[in-house]
Amino acid sequence: MIYTVTFNPAIDYVVRTPQMKMGEVNRSSSEEIFFGGKGINVSVVLAELGVCSKALGFVAGFTGRAIEEGIADKGVTSDFVHLEKGFSRINVKIKSDEETELNGQGPVITETDIAKLYSKLDELSEGDTIVLAGSIPNSLPADIYEKILAYLAHKNVRAVVDATGKLLMNVLKYKPFLVKPNNHELGEIFGVKLKTYDDIVMYANKLREMGAKNVLVSMAGDGAVLVDEQGNVHSCGVCKGTVVNSVGAGDSMVAGFIAGCEKGNYDYALKLGTAAGGATAFSMGLAEKKLIDKLFSQL
Repeated sequence: MIYTVTFNPAIDYVVRTPQMKMGEVNRSSSEEIFFGGKGINVSVVLAELGVCSKALGFVAGFTGRAIEEGIADKGVTSDFVHLEKGFSRINVKIKSDEETELNGQGPVITETDIAKLYSKLDELSEGDTIVLAGSIPNSLPADIYEKILAYLAHKNVRAVVDATGKLLMNVLKYKPFLVKPNNHELGEIFGVKLKTYDDIVMYANKLREMGAKNVLVSMAGDGAVLVDEQGNVHSCGVCKGTVVNSVGAGDSMVAGFIAGCEKGNYDYALKLGTAAGGATAFSMGLAEKKLIDKLFSQL
């Protein structure tokens, strides 16, 4: 079973208006609502690909209930910790002549709430996969990723970590199955500017030598590269299409790669991850299977 963890789920309220005038009443031309958070995005795309997962994390209030119901409609099973106070955040994204975002802070998560999450992690067993993705709310300890992987260390589960900086570096000692920086994040980790494909492969290998089993590096318009646990290098180009959305593309790539690992080898997984990431980038919401399949056939 695959488990995803989203510490601070959100409702993204996307509003479009021809022109945004500050200090005046503005009328929208259209609105959309998306239920998200990086772990949830992974679970939704996995469901599109026919792979079951369970979404864990924290929700609160009426917005938390809406998130649960919204992802259930997408075929995602969840088992969130329900917080007693506050409400899950709403992110307002205004699409106009300029794009403006106002992201909510989210509810306070207490030590008691964290303990409840750990009790849910007890159901993981050998061979299961846990996905830890994204930033950490201020109310959680900065080393929560490390603590979770330390808690699960004796169970021999596969860990997938999609994070940057210290969040990523500090979990390498637990030998995660997969880490997924993009090329810019990879350079920032080592304090260098990666200028060539060989540079990217070299520093991806450094992450592998430091503990990561597989290192997947997305390179935007230059495709993606995977250095696998044997040190083999796999490359994949990009799909053809018009980019209209960057939100969730990386999460979709992670989902596609995991699904590919469930069904095939690393070359297959890399292609499926690339197709899933592209399908989200070319859509207003998260990737849907029909477009994923179409893009996969291009690769």
